[in-house]
Amino acid sequence: MDDAAVVPTVKAFIVEKFLFGADAGKVAPDTPLISGGIIDSLGVIELVTFLEQTFGITVEAREAGKTHLDTLAAIAALVKQKRG
Repeated sequence: MDDAAVVPTVKAFIVEKFLFGADAGKVAPDTPLISGGIIDSLGVIELVTFLEQTFGITVEAREAGKTHLDTLAAIAALVKQKRG
């Protein structure tokens, strides 16, 4: 999967898993996911598992927080960095 597919792939997962398929327009690349209350602490674990399985990366514990996972843009940057 190329880098351009990261944002739509992750967005689809978030909309399905955390917004239950509703309000897809609510999630833009800069929408705060953790600090905005869309994803809680258990959701972070689900998101990390999804990222690792889907993109073949390993997310370190220190990366599993707002700095790297709070927006689709930040998630895409993390995936891109991890994939080299």
